[in-house]
Amino acid sequence: MMEQSGSGEFAYRKVYRYLEALIDQAPRSGPCRLPSLRVLARRLRVSLATVQSAYSLLEEEGRVQCLPRSGYYVQGAAKGDAAAMPRQAPLPTQPMLERTLFTHERRLARQRSHSVAPWDAPGSARLRNAVAERYTRSSHQYWRAEDVQLAPDVQALLETLLAALALQGGTVVVHSPCCWQVLRALARADMRVLEVPLDTRGNPDLRALARLLASEPVCMLVMPSCLGMPQGRLVSLHYQQQLGQLLGQHPVWLLENDLDSEHCYSGPPNTRLRDWVDPRWLLVMGAFDAAVGSEAPYAYLLGHDAGLTRAFAERAFRLAPLRLQALAHMLGKGEIEAQLVRLRTDLQKRMQCLARELQLQFGQRVVLEMPEGGRTLWVRFRQPLPWEGIAAALAGSALHALPGEQFSLQGRYQQCLAMAWLGDHPGELQQAVERLAQVLELRCGRPAGATP
Repeated sequence: MMEQSGSGEFAYRKVYRYLEALIDQAPRSGPCRLPSLRVLARRLRVSLATVQSAYSLLEEEGRVQCLPRSGYYVQGAAKGDAAAMPRQAPLPTQPMLERTLFTHERRLARQRSHSVAPWDAPGSARLRNAVAERYTRSSHQYWRAEDVQLAPDVQALLETLLAALALQGGTVVVHSPCCWQVLRALARADMRVLEVPLDTRGNPDLRALARLLASEPVCMLVMPSCLGMPQGRLVSLHYQQQLGQLLGQHPVWLLENDLDSEHCYSGPPNTRLRDWVDPRWLLVMGAFDAAVGSEAPYAYLLGHDAGLTRAFAERAFRLAPLRLQALAHMLGKGEIEAQLVRLRTDLQKRMQCLARELQLQFGQRVVLEMPEGGRTLWVRFRQPLPWEGIAAALAGSALHALPGEQFSLQGRYQQCLAMAWLGDHPGELQQAVERLAQVLELRCGRPAGATP
């Protein structure tokens, strides 16, 4: 298996660059189908999961589109302005976990070579069982393997979920700002999305939510499990209880977003929103890439509705069985938990460095609060933001920014950025922030360090 090059670069990055070349050569008119997962895996001598990781990254960037039962196609709009692409903050590298993942995968491959039994089913079953065990809290809050569904990524998971529950075209309420992956999936399903703004404490406004539940035909509510992103604010126990009481009066599907919970800097809290709601209406969405990295792009869903099992079985996602089994082994042995402590500390230090540099450069021209978790810093500027210039100024650096309006379908947060720093040298961070300040200076016509 060639999951890592001799230079230490992981294979999905090489697959990503190979696909970039194919996209650049694609005709500018008409649909252009890209090679399938299996074709690329054979051609480049990598695993299916590695190819899936590269495709998922390109899909998140808006450069390719996955059509169910058809394949991946070049996204026509991607041939235009790169600054307009929806993007995701890069995941922090997890070299130790990725090496551990590949080590288990190679060991399992050797075992499979001596076995005559098929391995696809055991890989999926073991990972689903491991996820169920991880989420089981007590005899009153337990999950079984059949309650867990797997998908290649968050987008595919949400599309299948909405179809399984016949929610397409319905009304859904989300906290705002909201995870852009969720918003994109809802928009693709023609959902009517109602956004609940935050109150003064950083929680979704309960009064506004209560009014919507009472007056609108809401079929689903999307809320964070314990960490509201992109601001990185913890959801208080009191708020969880209040929201649980409100949902007791309005039975709708609750999709609990657990994608970022492992990034709470002090560790995930003991209580989650799911602890206060009727389990019959509960759906929990998570993914492995936040903990393990881009080599584990798989998403999972927990829910007790039997229709979910049928819908995911009909989709018949092709997931790499050895990687699924390797992930199950890592979960069962606690190898992921051990590394998460180090990751949380690293993320918090990076946010502190980034916040300090932004305050030094911009002073009162920015409004920000130190997050309590997550890999992005939510920054509000007191002036319009020229996104094209910002994207060009930060291109090639370890300082990444996402436009705030990406986290809303109603045009909100145009003066906000979700920022992440993945570099190791403070000098490079300072230079990147200075380039950002120069772009804003040109836009507003005053020195970058001046206050309004």
